[in-house]
Amino acid sequence: MSFAAAKGELLAIIGESGSGKTTILNLITRLAAPSAGSILLDGTDIETLDPVKLRRQIGFVFQEIGLFPHLTAAENIAVTPRLLGWPKQKIAARVAELLSLVRLDPALAGRMPAQLSGGQKQRVGLARALAARPRMMLMDEPFGALDPLIRDELATDFRAIHDTLGLTTVLVTHDMTEAMLLADRLAVMREGRLLQIGTAQELLRAPADDYVRRLIDMPRRQTKRLVEAMNAAGAP
Repeated sequence: MSFAAAKGELLAIIGESGSGKTTILNLITRLAAPSAGSILLDGTDIETLDPVKLRRQIGFVFQEIGLFPHLTAAENIAVTPRLLGWPKQKIAARVAELLSLVRLDPALAGRMPAQLSGGQKQRVGLARALAARPRMMLMDEPFGALDPLIRDELATDFRAIHDTLGLTTVLVTHDMTEAMLLADRLAVMREGRLLQIGTAQELLRAPADDYVRRLIDMPRRQTKRLVEAMNAAGAP
């Protein structure tokens, strides 16, 4: 496969489980090595970069969140700046700034992860990923484990943060509706291959094959069934 994520773009990688979506993120962070080809970050081959320094330039948000259970919310957010040797005052200011950015009550800063709700944990995870002002954000099913209302709220908040900070984001998801609502472009994968990449309108207008057509048309089919069900129930 070959594709590029433009600066400031939110690119969603969509596809069924096992299609290779997470593998792409692992390749970008050098958690896996490509068998051929190269990956460039701002024109630099990442194989020439120290992997630890590379990962500190990239914000990573997981579905499992992965907060350190022995650290408070504020300490989790401060992990990368502390590793980079930022002074304490700068770290404290950045933590306060990020709590506001991700709309998390500052009163929660001293709580342990076990004392936070799922949505609050994911906001801490997002703040932690943004802490060192990364050049790129990688997100692997970041909202998948949340309940529907919190998922929608947090996804909307992230798109606003992405735009405000001018981030470049690669979002992995299996939810076509989420991808269409959040992303500038969609990359459709199947069985390790990139089938098509483009805006939602481009994929709707000219799908590369029947799989892409069925996938991109899924939100419309679901909406139709939902309307029929609501009409049958006599909903206003």
